[in-house]
Amino acid sequence: MRAEKALPGRQGRLAFAYLVLNRHRMIPRSELIEALWSTGGPDDTEAALNVVLSRLRRALAPARIEGRGTVRLVLGETWVDIEAAEDAIHRAESALVREDWAKAWAASQGALFTARRGFLPGEDADWIDEVRRRLDGLHIRALEAYGTAGLGLGGTEIPAAREAGRVLVGSAPLRESGHRLLMRAHAAEGNVAEALRVYERLRVTLRDELGIEPSEPTERLYLELLG
Repeated sequence: MRAEKALPGRQGRLAFAYLVLNRHRMIPRSELIEALWSTGGPDDTEAALNVVLSRLRRALAPARIEGRGTVRLVLGETWVDIEAAEDAIHRAESALVREDWAKAWAASQGALFTARRGFLPGEDADWIDEVRRRLDGLHIRALEAYGTAGLGLGGTEIPAAREAGRVLVGSAPLRESGHRLLMRAHAAEGNVAEALRVYERLRVTLRDELGIEPSEPTERLYLELLG
């Protein structure tokens, strides 16, 4: 049975997610109440929280929720996908520095899979938005690592690197690294003209949006392509 089916309703799912993400510290009850009912809740939120925690304790056994005035979820050895994705992207970026393209390519895919799944769809709270921004950042970094590793591997991975660059440009149009990845991918496929068009679109966007010119690494790549 999937774990979420055993959780006690919407508040139970929110509480579980919040407790998992913050399981390495004691959480004040007031903080947990704010996480569950950020836009208003029942008249007696303390009593409502007691009910949620009681049901969670039964649903999560043998995991346990410790404490009363402050609480903490104790899961033991547990795989948490967001944390695993962050670890994977660190490994991917370290492998890129060593030009170990195969390891970077493999590690970046794990981070990509988690980052693009989203987090608690349909829910709205500041802490949920923060986690989503965290995942958005992971997604960008994973795309860059995946695309760069694909260029390093070459061959059949170049089209995937080009697609990663295209997604990056669409997701973060002011982030030059995505444009450079797309330029390199087009050039690796022998389409230098399209690579130069990517540069020109970036130059116009930076000028119109920020009033600046492309950075030195981007200009250097542009000159290499011209040469």
